[in-house]
Amino acid sequence: MGLYIILMGVQGAGKGVQAGFIQKEYGIPHVSTGDLFRAMKSREDELARRVQDLMSKGLLIPDDVTNDIVRDRLEQPDAANGVILDGYPRSRNQAEWLQAYLEGRGEKLTRVLLLELNLFEAFKRAFGRVSTAEGKSYNIYSNAEGMEWEFVDHPEKAYPPQLTAKLAGTDTVLIRRADDANAHSIIKRIDTYLETTMPLVEFFEGEGLVARIDASRSIASVSQQIKQVIDATR
Repeated sequence: MGLYIILMGVQGAGKGVQAGFIQKEYGIPHVSTGDLFRAMKSREDELARRVQDLMSKGLLIPDDVTNDIVRDRLEQPDAANGVILDGYPRSRNQAEWLQAYLEGRGEKLTRVLLLELNLFEAFKRAFGRVSTAEGKSYNIYSNAEGMEWEFVDHPEKAYPPQLTAKLAGTDTVLIRRADDANAHSIIKRIDTYLETTMPLVEFFEGEGLVARIDASRSIASVSQQIKQVIDATR
């Protein structure tokens, strides 16, 4: 049996970091639907053209097309022993399709890992994070050692203060994602998570698949929790 993991959690819960841990520990790929959709923009096959057409018209990608994209990825050679699904499923229809698809291959979902985090902490992790061009992360609220930062007022007070940060004692400017700089955008993403993800959590809990992970702990501690859950399930 393969290892099929669904990773869920509010922004800032550390899904990307923990997906990397699972990938390294168990040798299965991290499959992000965001990455899959972006890849469709440069592909030239029939499925990609369907997606490109929908995107060009500003239409949402329907469940059946999303399922086809996921099917295409799950049938790649590197996914033969399982995957970590991140950002999918997003609806009960997608969840039921995934279960039926895996059953048709003689497989089943191993676990749904829910990285739980206080919503205010989730906000701070997103709003306060900056990184180097190489991807090393810092946070003004919890991981500011080695960096210098300040909020700079707009000269005419026309916009909220801007966070500027750099490595301490250098001119190396740290990067802030545009969507993290907008507090309203962060709150909207949290609201969307609660609206779309929590019903799925209830569905998978009914299937006995959900394992709740305390994402407020250190990265190493969260990884250890995840390993214990996966090893106990296999």
